[in-house]
Amino acid sequence: MADAPRPPEGDWLGTPYLRFERRGSIGICRVDRAHKRNAMTPAMYFGVRYAVDHVNHSDDLAALVITGTDDVFIPGGDLGGGKEDNWADLDRLLHMDNTPFEAIRNSKKPVVSAVNGICQGGGLIIAMLSDVAVASRNATFRAPEVLRGIADTGYSAYLPTQIGVARARDMLLTGLTVDAPTALDWGMVTRMVEPGEELEAALDVAAQIARGAPEARWVVKREINRQYPRYDRMSMEDSLYGPEPIEGFNSFKEGRNPSWVPDDLRTEGRL
Repeated sequence: MADAPRPPEGDWLGTPYLRFERRGSIGICRVDRAHKRNAMTPAMYFGVRYAVDHVNHSDDLAALVITGTDDVFIPGGDLGGGKEDNWADLDRLLHMDNTPFEAIRNSKKPVVSAVNGICQGGGLIIAMLSDVAVASRNATFRAPEVLRGIADTGYSAYLPTQIGVARARDMLLTGLTVDAPTALDWGMVTRMVEPGEELEAALDVAAQIARGAPEARWVVKREINRQYPRYDRMSMEDSLYGPEPIEGFNSFKEGRNPSWVPDDLRTEGRL
């Protein structure tokens, strides 16, 4: 990078791998880390959270759209431990506090996801907790955390409410990949468009939501949010630093099955 890593300020989101663009009164947070297939660093997760706050605190912005680049929306965290944009040792200091999930869920102003491609890990939570998620027909959805040794209690709380217990159990325990038509049918997203049309469709949805009365909209959103149970943050924190996620991270980086997989059930490459 040409510049040393530095914290967010104004339309700068704290990392060169997020771009903040403006379409009139709608802000766009675009994830663009092509050399790592948009894998999220802690600074990137924090930058998305900052973008939500930036829109909420800006008098000239009415809504936020989050999208990716090429065929990837957000695939989750960088299991390779990328720190090239780490401006404040974020992975050590902020832990779960650097993630945007609760900021999106509780945003006063509309947040819409334009899911242009691969959507998994934290990307799927971002899409689900957005006010509306618009997906490209080519998008795919997955929650592979248990295959990495992570007990993601956020998923365990949110996904059954969103799509039903049986479907959530299947996705969370097997790492099932779901295509866009299925995600639409299950309620992970509510709108599907042809590839390349998702951003404009999401901007239209954001504009529609922003035309509503702000205080009335926020009351409605708070009531909707009550349908999601609280997640067990303490167990989530413990899970991120135990022996299983360490082995999960190492096996992913090394392109192999984790050591806990029985010999007769092992597959070629990473899970």
